[in-house]
Amino acid sequence: MAHRAAPDVGVRVTEPTDDMSPFEAASYFFHNAADRVQLRDEVREVLATCYRELAVQIPVRMDDGRMAVFRGYRIQHNGARGPYKGGIRFHESADLDEVRALAALMTWKNALIDVPFGGAKGGVQCEPGLMSESEMERLTRRFTSMISYVIGVNRDIPAPDMGTNAQTMAWMMDEYGRKNGYTPGIVTGKPVELGGSPGREEATGRGVVICAVHAAKKSGKDFSQMSVAIQGFGNVGFWTAHIAAEMGAKVVAISDVGGGTHNPDGIDLGAVRKHLQDGGLSVASFPGGEEISNQALLELECDMLIPAAIQGVINGANADRIRADIIVEAANGPTTPVADNILHQKGKMVVPDILCNSGGVTVSYFEWVQNIQQFRWELSRVNDELTKKMVFATDAVMELAADKNLSLRDAAFNIAVERVAFAAHLRGYI
Repeated sequence: MAHRAAPDVGVRVTEPTDDMSPFEAASYFFHNAADRVQLRDEVREVLATCYRELAVQIPVRMDDGRMAVFRGYRIQHNGARGPYKGGIRFHESADLDEVRALAALMTWKNALIDVPFGGAKGGVQCEPGLMSESEMERLTRRFTSMISYVIGVNRDIPAPDMGTNAQTMAWMMDEYGRKNGYTPGIVTGKPVELGGSPGREEATGRGVVICAVHAAKKSGKDFSQMSVAIQGFGNVGFWTAHIAAEMGAKVVAISDVGGGTHNPDGIDLGAVRKHLQDGGLSVASFPGGEEISNQALLELECDMLIPAAIQGVINGANADRIRADIIVEAANGPTTPVADNILHQKGKMVVPDILCNSGGVTVSYFEWVQNIQQFRWELSRVNDELTKKMVFATDAVMELAADKNLSLRDAAFNIAVERVAFAAHLRGYI
């Protein structure tokens, strides 16, 4: 979806439109929460803007000998509740506005799930699918070196995001360590062999399913009897699909950038995995289902829709055609403010991104703790602690929503904004 240029940071957009920039959309939800909790104007001004925005030029020598210049960012939104925390995104859309929005959402997500972190995000505008592994390594190391003076174990801890993975974090850790010594806690989402946590790879997807199961139960429904459509089959979508199937749900549709596949009797996810391993370029060509578009997947007849790809896929143009009763936002910002209002008016339950995709940062917190303690937890402990965090946060959001007659998103933002504002007040800087 095309976006118009973003206004000056801090400018409030009161009437939502579908061409809002990502940061405008994130700010829209924040300002509405600030109104509801009666945030003082000076506090609002601090929380509406980012503490630090670092933009860097990243020249990289490519395999063919030419020099390519990339643009990278590390944006720290708010650190009242602890060190900055947020992923590194390698994607062509990772511009200043998008990274700002994601940094702000990390602040609210970390506060809502109640881990002792502030919010940050990083991004490099590039196309990882067109780059070799050696080019990716050179890009990662150069970017790490350029942002190294604003990150640290007790300052700002990056993690993987779209276009990055455990290997990316290993390169970042190693590059940072060249000047600072062996420092596994500088990043999370690392390989387990380098101090990563068991369960981190699937943590976001597991958290999505934990939240979905609990939300279904609160709605008087049995998750194991539900049909689920999932848009996106990257790390989050893949693990969400597999764990949902393990929990008994019928996964009737999945998709990736090349399109989707639909089978109302349920999709054999093991066969899909083999199809991709055997050279299939997309789940769309999987022979065990009917090929559909990403747009058609969103509008399927199903009990639960899980957008796990990119932002803005549910918008004013298609919100009226969403047939699922429950929408669980595994992606960041998949629903525009316009669509959010439409879905709420239609009585749909929308479980917001800052709640249900917080499993990744929660297990990142566990990994950081393990690195500091130099003691590794068992996988069972990681999953038990994750479940406790997700269930506790989901209960808090649903109870506030019921008590104040709010949507789940509004309740989630109320809780998060109040927690950050109170922490900033206690620290004495607002």
